[in-house]
Amino acid sequence: MQTPATPEFSDLIAQRQHKFAEYLKRGGERYPNTVAPTATTAELAERYANSDKETLIGTPTPSYTLAGRIMALRLFGKLLFAQLQDGVGRLQISLSVDVSSPEVFALFNDCIDLGDWVAVSGRMGRTNKGELTLQVESFTLLAKCHHPLPDKWHGLEDVEARYRQRYLDMFINPEVSQVFITRSKMISAIRRFLDSNGFLEVETPILQLQAGGATARPFHTHHNALDLPLNLRIAPELFLKRLLVGGLPRVYELSRNFRNEGISTKHNPEFTMLEWYMAYADREQVMALMEAMLRQVVTELQGHAQLPYAEHLIDFAKPFTRLTMRESLLALAGFSEADLATIDTLAAAAKLKKVELPKPLPSYGELFQLCFETLVEPQLIQPTFILDYPIETSPLVRQHPNRPGWVQRAELYIAGREHGEFYSELNDPTDQRARFEAQRTKAQAGDKEAMPFDEDFLHALELGMPPAGGIGLGIDRLAMLLTNQPSIRDVILFPLLRPKS
Repeated sequence: MQTPATPEFSDLIAQRQHKFAEYLKRGGERYPNTVAPTATTAELAERYANSDKETLIGTPTPSYTLAGRIMALRLFGKLLFAQLQDGVGRLQISLSVDVSSPEVFALFNDCIDLGDWVAVSGRMGRTNKGELTLQVESFTLLAKCHHPLPDKWHGLEDVEARYRQRYLDMFINPEVSQVFITRSKMISAIRRFLDSNGFLEVETPILQLQAGGATARPFHTHHNALDLPLNLRIAPELFLKRLLVGGLPRVYELSRNFRNEGISTKHNPEFTMLEWYMAYADREQVMALMEAMLRQVVTELQGHAQLPYAEHLIDFAKPFTRLTMRESLLALAGFSEADLATIDTLAAAAKLKKVELPKPLPSYGELFQLCFETLVEPQLIQPTFILDYPIETSPLVRQHPNRPGWVQRAELYIAGREHGEFYSELNDPTDQRARFEAQRTKAQAGDKEAMPFDEDFLHALELGMPPAGGIGLGIDRLAMLLTNQPSIRDVILFPLLRPKS
């Protein structure tokens, strides 16, 4: 697409503005809101799919009004063809001196550009080549497109320009709109599943005194009236658990969360998360429910439980694979039991396998998880639950009863990416206080992602939280799967970008 700085681009804008002025000069109304469509392009295409040209001539159809953008224009002397795009499809329209009248034909030909919003009224017919066409008798310019559209042969190819001008991307590339339609249907299907399983959708604060519920760096803000520093939430977890304390047995939230971290194909600082919590459940039960939900959602949107993604076919019909993190390192990363024995043997083996080791060396559990994320995660293509995580990386999870130093946590991996977390939730306030203390020590040592010490949450636990299982599922990453998109930016309508200089 040409930049506004070029003289040629400025000339094209001037030409369009001249056409708009000419339309008004000839009696057209400026940005009217007096015309409503009586049909859509998709409805007319379906209604007259089997009507041939002779039938449409012999039995004239009612007059229909369509509204949309002009996406193609072709002039053949006293006959003009255009493509009208209305959000659900495209339909050819035609104007001629005979059907439209010389005045209407001339007004359209002289004043309408690609990208203009118009309302057109007329009857259905077919061309000599058999293409279904609305034969326009009258039209109204609803909104002028003052900028020239990208070249029709190359489209809007600049990826960054597509993200910055999503509104342009969507009507130039209709398949982009389909991505977001699928995302919306996915979220609706998730809600139906949870509602039908007895969950209550709730809303918890986005502005929080302490951004807890995950180990991540928050965004800071300030409330002027109270002169109070606040944070944008990084997760809704601690407030949802407070609702379990309050007596709501099954709650969920589809929440916007904010983490002050890097941007990549898998991360956006503002993202959508599903979290749910079930009283009297554990990790195994929430994993089983998640597996059932994903199978149902994929089947509802796809018509079957197999999902193409990149070069893979992801199969949601089969039971999801289950491995402990330890088993995965032994089976898929080539570690031996001796390698996993101590932090020194683990660090030595990891170095030989080209794992980038931080300095200073982290704890054994953190290094264990780093080896998994580096060597195993990319191999997990089909849906796989990885179970049993180090306690150091899981400050809100119940300890494993038979494995000291490990917790009842699982994560779901699909297509080489983590998609969700599953916990047997920690409801012992004494244990939770000790975990918060450990996080506070990390924060004092300079860890900006350490979880804050939340005394109010501890008070809630001391009042008694029932045993529970909980999950967190990344909605954006699931949308990437369901729409076969390589980057999280492709499934977020307006991803965060650095401002143009």
